[in-house]
Amino acid sequence: MKTESTVSNGILHVRLSGDLIGSPDTQQLLQSVDDHLGESVMLCAVDLSGVRYINSTGIGVLVSLLTKFRSRGGELVLINPADHPRKMLALTKLNAIFTIAENELAAAEALKSTN
Repeated sequence: MKTESTVSNGILHVRLSGDLIGSPDTQQLLQSVDDHLGESVMLCAVDLSGVRYINSTGIGVLVSLLTKFRSRGGELVLINPADHPRKMLALTKLNAIFTIAENELAAAEALKSTN
């Protein structure tokens, strides 16, 4: 899995690509998010359009990220999950828990409306 993170307009943008399966990269992702939370970033948009495959560990990572932001009064939005992640979110009924936006602009609007 490859991770790219940037902060703009108070929103942490995380772009994931490859397979979200709980590899060592997952710990780097969680640590990176923790670092940004320490900088008072309360909003996060996770782009899943480049994620080919996600397993239960990957789902757990997404839930962990959501919990990190919501427990601090923030919010997380998923952007355009690819086919397999979208099916897994539906299968686990987590599509009812996560806000899913079709693009970065819609994600930014959804995040700003919650804050």
